[in-house]
Amino acid sequence: MYQTPFPTALNAAVSQSAEPQLSPHPSASSVFKRFLDIVGSLVGLTILGLIFIPVAIAIKLDSPGPILYSQERYGLQGRTFRIRKFRSMVTNADALKNQVQNEASGLIFKNKQDPRVTRVGKLLRSTSIDELPQFWNVLVGEMSLVGTRPPTADEVALYNERHWKRLDVKPGMTGEWQISGRSSIKDFEEIVNLDLRYQSQWHPLYDLIVIFKTIYVLVARVGAF
Repeated sequence: MYQTPFPTALNAAVSQSAEPQLSPHPSASSVFKRFLDIVGSLVGLTILGLIFIPVAIAIKLDSPGPILYSQERYGLQGRTFRIRKFRSMVTNADALKNQVQNEASGLIFKNKQDPRVTRVGKLLRSTSIDELPQFWNVLVGEMSLVGTRPPTADEVALYNERHWKRLDVKPGMTGEWQISGRSSIKDFEEIVNLDLRYQSQWHPLYDLIVIFKTIYVLVARVGAF
């Protein structure tokens, strides 16, 4: 059995989740995909540098707390890394999660009118500006421009054998889920289906197709909160 490097606190939970043998998807070793990631992340970080100060000021004026939100996520073959976003919620959002109704089914959490989201946070989320700091994760190789949504610890602890296949590829800033409905998709199993479809359809130029579709979705605000 593949030994995933999970924190000790999760070992017991993960051992009950039917963890299968994982083998990396061909995309994980693609030179072209990595080249695309580096070029795209450098462009993204340039954009981030241009808007960072005004976005940071807006976040600080809107609600007290840090500018960035950091959380541990799981990537290729269960490797852990820290993802960073512009903070779009109140600082005690994680503690208040149990008080908010989950409108999704399965191992994801969604609420279109989530009261924890700040006024500036709603704008950041609807435009995906909150995701821009993740270009750093792409540049250092923890993520890819295109892949699967990186899961959290509580999600991974409940994975079954089929869910584990999502981790055959690097997590992505965008992917099949984002271009197929984004926030309108509220069934985790449907997201898994889309992730596995990406793996089956992937070829060296497929990421470019997903990226162009993502740009259209963002401009047209398809599926945005």
